[in-house]
Amino acid sequence: MSGSTRDPADSTRDSEQVGEEIRSPLAIVGPTASGKTALSIEVAKRLPVEIISMDSRQVYRGMDIGTAKVSPAQRAAVPHYGLDLADPDERFGAGRFARAAREWMVAIEERKRMPLLVGGTGFFLRALTHPIFREPALDPARRERLAGQLAAMDTEALRRWLERLDPPTAARLQSWGGRQRLIRALELPLLTGRPLSWWHRHAPPEAPPITPRVFVLDMPRERLYSSINARVEDMVRDGLVDEVRVLTEAGYAEGDPGMNATGYIELLPFLRGEIALDAALEQVRRNTRAYARRQLTWFRHQLPNGAVWLDATRPAGELAEEIVRISA
Repeated sequence: MSGSTRDPADSTRDSEQVGEEIRSPLAIVGPTASGKTALSIEVAKRLPVEIISMDSRQVYRGMDIGTAKVSPAQRAAVPHYGLDLADPDERFGAGRFARAAREWMVAIEERKRMPLLVGGTGFFLRALTHPIFREPALDPARRERLAGQLAAMDTEALRRWLERLDPPTAARLQSWGGRQRLIRALELPLLTGRPLSWWHRHAPPEAPPITPRVFVLDMPRERLYSSINARVEDMVRDGLVDEVRVLTEAGYAEGDPGMNATGYIELLPFLRGEIALDAALEQVRRNTRAYARRQLTWFRHQLPNGAVWLDATRPAGELAEEIVRISA
């Protein structure tokens, strides 16, 4: 698979120089199960693109079925990047993604091809369009101890704590901030004495912004929910339960960043014999629908001006033709 094993986040290339070299790529975003992968493959049949995944769970090795990772045949047909970069117990945030993605985009353009960013993790896209600050050095031992303490707290307790330490960030994460983002937002004030909102205002950015031409897939809510339900059934048929079992047998558990993903965390109680499979799968469906709602909220309020919204109920080939026409 092209680009799936090398992590350029550790490259010594100067990030500001990388940013200056990148022209405007294309981006396809949308809620889970809206057809982003199928559309990206259709676009690749019409334009000389290479695809960069913007999915915060597809970066993890061994998490293929539950993240709807592209198939080996699709990877063979079109080079893909951003897949299988970390183990499920590793942290892989937006900053690390942005550094890697800039390297991939430069390499793609050096081959006279076009980067196509595809995925539903809005923070990954925003890390390119609004580069994050240069992070301060954090003591690894202190960070590890804090991570253990925060992992033991429930989500509402984390949210209340953030409201006290960093009200602007707490308000920003209210509608679409998940547990991992709450933990990340708490790390900086607790380890540096300054809240995340302060760092955003005062610390210099890592690199210049990138301005992709963004296309957003949208569909009626009931149609989206039906697609989500069908996807869950497909994942179960394709072996999702066994995939989660293999991960747990390898030692991965709830507290690991990858294992908190929807489709994985809900199946752990089933594997421990605590709930029935039907109940676990209903939680997967319900949580996936809630995640899709949060994604749409983020897209409506956070995407760059000029994003083009597309009716995802139309055939992928038609939408690809429209993207080609608009991008010409």
